[in-house]
Amino acid sequence: MEAMEEVSELDESMRQAVSLLAANDAALSRPTTFLNEAPCRAASAHPLPAFGSSSNVRPTGSKQMRVMYGAPMILITVYISFPGGAMHTDAAALVINDPGEGKNLHVAIHTSDCERSTSVSSFPSLFSHRSGARPKRAAELCVELAFLTPGVEAGGADTLIPNSALKAAIGTTAPVPPSVEAAWQAMLRAMPPAAAKSVRTTARRETVMAASTLNSFYSSPASTSSYGSALEISAAEDEAKEEAPRRRMVWVERGLMGEEADSTCKRKAPDSSAEEQPSPAPAQSQAEADPAAKRRNLSRSCVHEVAVPKGYESAKDEAVHGTLANPDFNGEMAKQYPFKLDPFQSTSIACLERNESVLVSAHTSAGKTVVAEYAIAMAFRDKQRVIYTSPLKALSNQKYRELSQEFTDVGLMTGDVTLHPNATCLVMTTEILRAMLYRGSEVIKEVAWVIFDEIHYMKDRERGVVWEESIIFLPPAIKMVFLSATMSNATEFAEWICSLHKQPCHVVYTDFRPTPLQHYVFPIGGSGLYLVVDENGQFREDNFAKLQDSFAKQNNQLDGRKGGGPKASGRIAKGGSASGNSDIYKIVKMIMERKFQPVIIFSFSRRECEHHAMSMSKLDFNTEDEKECIEQVFRNAIGCLVEEDRSLPAIELMLPLLRRGIAVHHSGLLPIIKELVELLFQEGLVKALFATETFAMGLNMPAKTVVFTSVKKWDGDTNRYIGSGEYIQMSGRAGRRGKDERGICVIMIDEKMEMSVIKDMVLGKPAPLVSTFRLSYYTILNLMSRVEGQFTAEHVIRHSFHQFQYEKALPEIVQKITRLEDEATLLDSSGETDLAEYHKLGLDISELEKKIMSEMIRPERALLYLVPGRLVRVRDGSTDWGWGVVVNVVKKPPVSGTLPPALSASRSNNYIVDTLLHCSSNSSENGSRSKPCPPRPGEKGEMHVVPVPLPLVSGLSSVRINIPPDLRPPEARQNILFAVQELGKRYPQGLPKLHPINDMGIQVPELVDLVHKLEDLEQKQCSHRLHKSGQSDQELSWYQRKADLNSEIQQLKSKMRDSQLQKFRDELKNRSRVLKMLGHIDADGVLQLKGRAACLIDTGDELLITELMFNGTFNDLDHHQVASLASCFVPCDKSSEQIRLRNELSRPMMQLQEAARKIAEVQKECKLEVNVEEYVESTCRPYLMDVVYCWSRGSTFAEVMEMTDIFEGSVIRLARRLDEFLNQLRAAAEAVGEVTLEKKFEKASESLRRGIMFSNSLYL
Repeated sequence: MEAMEEVSELDESMRQAVSLLAANDAALSRPTTFLNEAPCRAASAHPLPAFGSSSNVRPTGSKQMRVMYGAPMILITVYISFPGGAMHTDAAALVINDPGEGKNLHVAIHTSDCERSTSVSSFPSLFSHRSGARPKRAAELCVELAFLTPGVEAGGADTLIPNSALKAAIGTTAPVPPSVEAAWQAMLRAMPPAAAKSVRTTARRETVMAASTLNSFYSSPASTSSYGSALEISAAEDEAKEEAPRRRMVWVERGLMGEEADSTCKRKAPDSSAEEQPSPAPAQSQAEADPAAKRRNLSRSCVHEVAVPKGYESAKDEAVHGTLANPDFNGEMAKQYPFKLDPFQSTSIACLERNESVLVSAHTSAGKTVVAEYAIAMAFRDKQRVIYTSPLKALSNQKYRELSQEFTDVGLMTGDVTLHPNATCLVMTTEILRAMLYRGSEVIKEVAWVIFDEIHYMKDRERGVVWEESIIFLPPAIKMVFLSATMSNATEFAEWICSLHKQPCHVVYTDFRPTPLQHYVFPIGGSGLYLVVDENGQFREDNFAKLQDSFAKQNNQLDGRKGGGPKASGRIAKGGSASGNSDIYKIVKMIMERKFQPVIIFSFSRRECEHHAMSMSKLDFNTEDEKECIEQVFRNAIGCLVEEDRSLPAIELMLPLLRRGIAVHHSGLLPIIKELVELLFQEGLVKALFATETFAMGLNMPAKTVVFTSVKKWDGDTNRYIGSGEYIQMSGRAGRRGKDERGICVIMIDEKMEMSVIKDMVLGKPAPLVSTFRLSYYTILNLMSRVEGQFTAEHVIRHSFHQFQYEKALPEIVQKITRLEDEATLLDSSGETDLAEYHKLGLDISELEKKIMSEMIRPERALLYLVPGRLVRVRDGSTDWGWGVVVNVVKKPPVSGTLPPALSASRSNNYIVDTLLHCSSNSSENGSRSKPCPPRPGEKGEMHVVPVPLPLVSGLSSVRINIPPDLRPPEARQNILFAVQELGKRYPQGLPKLHPINDMGIQVPELVDLVHKLEDLEQKQCSHRLHKSGQSDQELSWYQRKADLNSEIQQLKSKMRDSQLQKFRDELKNRSRVLKMLGHIDADGVLQLKGRAACLIDTGDELLITELMFNGTFNDLDHHQVASLASCFVPCDKSSEQIRLRNELSRPMMQLQEAARKIAEVQKECKLEVNVEEYVESTCRPYLMDVVYCWSRGSTFAEVMEMTDIFEGSVIRLARRLDEFLNQLRAAAEAVGEVTLEKKFEKASESLRRGIMFSNSLYL
């Protein structure tokens, strides 16, 4: 046997097999030695006992593994990751013994860990048993195969066959005996699907079979198997297949709904291409039967689909451009790249060369920009113009700088900045593109391509409609490139584009990450990191279990303490505790010591970012040369500012941080500082960046490591866990392509999380792209005046993505109605009249109890009875917690982490009842870490103190029990649980309750009437036939199920009748009535002067601002007051300080509120859902009126910042948007001939444009 070179060191991903052992021809005449060696230490092999042996086998310390079986076998060496993180190649051996055909198959596992005893167990325990050295997940196993000759006993020298010799030995396909094939298939069947897939993949990619050797072992040439061909792939062949994606066409049947069905089907593939595809025959026959089939190309690293209109015939030369189903460009490239393109990039470029639209969906930092740059290069080559849109002005500035370095003729249009508007490539915001389309700009006629960056922004509630309208209004001749983060319904979006513009739209999707990620969790207050998802995307349940145990140990120290304070789930996000700060400090320090920088630390609070950055005062990551370079760049950057602005605290405080390699990035920073931080980070001079999630958008600025200081964020409504799409976007910044072998993500959590929550966040699918289309007065008025009848409002509604998604869902609704009706039919029986009567009695009683309880728990009445030991019933919506025991009552607002209040505005919400409740064992201790949950059926559960808002108390018992003074010991709390359970047995009909009149002495007449009605209904219920029968619960359950089914059926049918199109038509009709009543259009729908002015305003509320223009409000104001009043229309951060307006601004503000109330009442009169007070509050935002007024009058930036607690960057952003808004007002005044107003708006705009508020971008 030839000598084999020692195997190189295993990497952590266990991708390499250590050795493949087989015998050559000479092995028939001498013993064969199998040697397993771990790179970290000498292998610990041991003799394998005979099958059926149950004795423990201890490692012998020998390097040899003797195999002494006389029948054909498969020896599989299994590589396992142990708890300590060491990789051992000799950890386990799985042997399948095949005595021959027709006999039982014996399977045994042999495991060893050198320091532990060896055990023998059955095969399934390999995937389920957790003791000792058992592997934790089957998908982590690397498998090698070797075929042994019958009757050979291992022994002799440590000799192996080199891999090179084995590869060279492959010459012919070796016949594999059916018995061995059966053994292999049996093993795969016994595995979970994921594990079997992993084994097959590893075997195919890592294993090389010595065909000539096998031929010498087995002499049955008639034996054939597909097993050999599945494994006989050399490493060189496999590498070649990685470079060129395999293309397999799968036919997917999917029709489209409504009137567009005929025009958006996916055409059938040509016969020639069908012959080339390895698709299964049934799929091809389906496609032939259905002309609306979809083509789908699958490769190892990307998926390609294309939506094609019916009857579409491509005129492209297939030799140069490939086919629709298989685009493959073989011509001269418009742009050459110094690196090899990824499959998704080359496929997307092939689609562009076909002059067809394409949606590219890929992870952050995957390289989507390559596709956009190629589209621009094509436009330059073909002498055409191209538009690049981005969602934010700051991103437009960054992209302009990037493209200007790559191309010669690039322009920028963002509303407040216009550079080279006649350039070949124009970078702009999506709002500018929509305005150009409304006005019929001549530029659009010269454009061949429009690139929509960050198209997933279309689901934004406020601005998503801008993307949707822009896509609808684009001429059909223009082709589009959509760049998006991964989204789950990319194909649906492409189908919409296909139906809208009658052109093919390709989808190229990849979930491939150039740099794999490892995801760790750090428990706040803990002492280590836990790898929960490895670089192969496998969830490590064993490590997650240890993570949960670490929380249990921490919580044992907190038992019985009352929670609900500021250290709840937001304590890290709010920078509240010293332990949180020290934890972040420790993590950042560890990252730097291990050379894992640069690192981005994401937080969901701007003040938290600054707080954490300042807490790193003892750390310094830069050399003296780097500090000198940073200071020089810093001085050059702020050199454009006037002297007084250079000494601003926001600027001076940043330099010491930057010198030490630490920086902050969020939307509240001065724009010049934010851009400076970005430039320094790109140059590697910032090692630790504390940022909000906005940094995950825009240019490719990756780091080696990403840290999340919290997994919850406030979204304006609730404090929720971040979604999978958000996590993917931010974690995608980890790992620099070409620099890092893997990226590292660290998630800091301060609460015990369910496994499903963190799985969904880290491994879940991104949210689908859902339309947020809505009608606005701006859209309606512009369609009436600017597009000259080409589009109508109804046309836009009908062709919206919103309507497309609705119509596509109709077949599913029909199927669901049918299914529910069938289920309801099965529930038909007699006696429904009695059931309906008894059911109504129960509902009426429940309603009366709620009304009575709402009076009983008024603080002035209930606090006297909410004493320690009182039993109270707690109900949170549909969750009935049962009876708990009062511990304490405190007056304070509810906090995050408690049970959510049932009432949004009530004095009762100011009171928290600390209650001992029966909780699930998985609930966090004392309720301070997360929302607790009741025990599952059959679960023992535990008693914990939970802060309960007073409105959630649904019952007051007359029973009190004694509670010990110290509730910290778990035994004390469990004794209370036993006492409560014993009371439940003593009162099977329910615990006695406090009577509102007899016990609490409430003599309010309304309450007395309610109590008497309740008593009458309860008496009727007790005398009812069903109540006496003792089967009322079962029959009511049946009746309630049928009632729920009928209700759901009616809702679905109503949804089908009242289509979204009809709802939008009704809304359009009502909004048109509003426009008529306010004088924007006449009775015939013809645009009037006020309507023409409103057409030009899209920054603020167009109805309200035009009302002020035409009612004379602005006539009595000077230009400083005009600028101040106009600032109310521009969205901005809300100040926490009380607003006190000066006399010059009080009256204009009152006029604004009066006009807003008038418009709201008109809309309400026209049957639009408008809350008058909410409308007034949302449109009249006085937070920066004083700031703008003083700035307009010449105050310095430092002086105006003393007047507000809003961030400097937010103030500057408002000033720039206000300037844009004033320019729109000037244009509106000019359009209606109001010269005086026009000059006043222009003067107001000029008074703002000075100093740091309007300093140039560093990117320009």
